[in-house]
Amino acid sequence: MILPPDSLLRYHTPVLVTRRTEKRSPKVRRAQQDVEPRVASPLQGSPLPPAPTGPVPPPAVESVKQAQELLNAILPPREWEEENHRWVQEVSSAPGTRLDVVQLQEQLDLKLQQRQARETGICPVRRELYSQCFDELIRQTTIACAERGLLLLRVRDELQMTLAAYQTLYESSTAFGLRKALQAEQGRADMEKRIAELEKEKQELERQVSEQKALRAATERREEEKRQIEEKKHAEEVQVLKKINQQLKAQLESIVAANK
Repeated sequence: MILPPDSLLRYHTPVLVTRRTEKRSPKVRRAQQDVEPRVASPLQGSPLPPAPTGPVPPPAVESVKQAQELLNAILPPREWEEENHRWVQEVSSAPGTRLDVVQLQEQLDLKLQQRQARETGICPVRRELYSQCFDELIRQTTIACAERGLLLLRVRDELQMTLAAYQTLYESSTAFGLRKALQAEQGRADMEKRIAELEKEKQELERQVSEQKALRAATERREEEKRQIEEKKHAEEVQVLKKINQQLKAQLESIVAANK
């Protein structure tokens, strides 16, 4: 038999409550389940203590039955299946003593150390072990005083509801932060892409500026050469005109002198 995980909450010995046979009809199986006696498992611990042989007062039997039913309502039994067999393990109805509380504390410390639970912060292992310890305290208290156990159950449910609310808030905030991080990462990728495009555009503009500067330098050089040629040509024309002017002036003077 595969036993369920070990727990700080004390349980009775597992009990075989039903068997499954594929060849039988559902009605036959249901009828057999109704009349089949419960068999204690010989594979884990000792069986439940036998009922006293002597006469038992009905109020005591009824009190034990009510206590077990109340424990089953507060702390539901564990159920599992193995090889077409269904096993049920109810919470123990044995009263708790002072020694049991001391042993519970020692087991809690030992399991926290064995399972390497974190001492601070969020730790599912530590939360699970303390929850099992709280359930065991509720079990012991309920056996001694049902009203006190029910009040502790109310406190436990309120704490679990508060923890669930905080867990939901934590998961929501984590999801929100993750979405913002993804958006920031996507925006960063878009920004990097835009930066790369602007860098490429900048390089293209710088290339165009370099080409325009080179073109301007070539144009200035060509215009300078052209201006020098024009100035030289103009100077030559001026010299020719001056020479012609001197010749005409000399001819004019000679004609004037001849007429005198």
